[in-house]
Amino acid sequence: MGLQDAIQTYHDLLTPQLALESQEHLDAQLRQQGLFFGSRPLCTVLRPRFLTYHQYRHLQTSIRPLLSAFDKSYRAALEEVAIREQFGLFPWEESLMDVHPGYPYATPVSRLDAFYMTGDETLRFTEYNAEVPAASAYNDVLSEVFYGLPITREFLHKYEIRSLPTRYRVMHALLDAFRHWAGRRAVPRLAILDWDDVPTYSEFRLFMNYFRSQGLECIICTPQEMEYRHGGLFVGDFHVNLIYKRILITELVERGGLEHPVVRAVRDGAVCMVNPFRCKLLYKKASLAVLSDERNSHLFSETERHAISTHIPWTRTVAERHTTFAGNKVDLIPFIVKYKDRMVLKPNDDYGGHGIVLGWLVDDQMWQTAVLHAMRSPHVVQEKVSIPREPYPSVVNGQLQIYDRMLDTAPFIFYGEYVDGCLTRLGTDPLLNVTAGGGSSVPTFVVDRR
Repeated sequence: MGLQDAIQTYHDLLTPQLALESQEHLDAQLRQQGLFFGSRPLCTVLRPRFLTYHQYRHLQTSIRPLLSAFDKSYRAALEEVAIREQFGLFPWEESLMDVHPGYPYATPVSRLDAFYMTGDETLRFTEYNAEVPAASAYNDVLSEVFYGLPITREFLHKYEIRSLPTRYRVMHALLDAFRHWAGRRAVPRLAILDWDDVPTYSEFRLFMNYFRSQGLECIICTPQEMEYRHGGLFVGDFHVNLIYKRILITELVERGGLEHPVVRAVRDGAVCMVNPFRCKLLYKKASLAVLSDERNSHLFSETERHAISTHIPWTRTVAERHTTFAGNKVDLIPFIVKYKDRMVLKPNDDYGGHGIVLGWLVDDQMWQTAVLHAMRSPHVVQEKVSIPREPYPSVVNGQLQIYDRMLDTAPFIFYGEYVDGCLTRLGTDPLLNVTAGGGSSVPTFVVDRR
């Protein structure tokens, strides 16, 4: 089945009247379900992202050897100082690497961010969100909303679609980690932990309601509300023994210090936290540099090395050194200054597109300034990748419009082992990040002709 045929059929069915009816339904459901990122609606288009069964399977199978390589680099970093230094941990982060989480997974729940050119199946992974991957609940509920659109009713006469739900996978990953930590007889008492002013707070409510519907005790709380007393972590009278951590470790420590009740409770083994402190290793942008760098090729099998060269863009930690590019030896700093139009600079520890500099969008002076800053503060440099585009319909000022938007492919990863589900974000900005401003999320459906 051709993907473009499915997209064209969907757009052909979307008459102006049907588009208006579908938009009204979408707007009402977004409000009713709380599908907002801060004050902005989560979705602004009228078509889901489609993947064929073959394309989704290709995504799953391509990632497996990469996940194995990430795991090997993670375990090598825990054992070897020389490897761990490449990740660029701060001293306080180093001190938390000794805290065993009580379960065997570095990242029970994570997400890889990629660009997937489905035409020729080019798949390039640019970041590993190994700490607090968002949007799983958003994605599930948004999928349910799209099933109910009037245009979907028409499309289902010709095609079948399958959503890729992940809330239940998040729940099982939390419970698996908890049972490793506590044993099967313990009853989880779950807290979703983050600040109360973050734009993703509405997703916490979706998760809380889902967890409660599955029989779990669950609350949402902030770090300020938590107390560590009598060997337990409490929010008021609620004894928390499992944390679904949506707060960034850096923000928790910067605001509360290493003696914060949450940090102390995790360190003392008084609470199970997902994801653990050790996930910081893989969350660092340098995790892709560790895989890509020729210094570390001995860590990986031939299959893993092939997957890395195929799917990870050339990435290096910014420093004065010699390295290789396309098999040739280069002096790193002069090289990235010279070839700015092929390069991206990224802070080693940030999110939401903050601090990223796209070389082809700035002049020479701005790029040189950015490189100098990257030499003083931990950064990686990454080779530019191609960004795919697809047409998406939307209603603007009462009129149906269909125009191309850039899109990414962000599969959800469980236990650091396999893909289940996929986030798709659209935008007109190359950063393609909802946090950075603008953009839209759409549910991802596997599609096939009837």
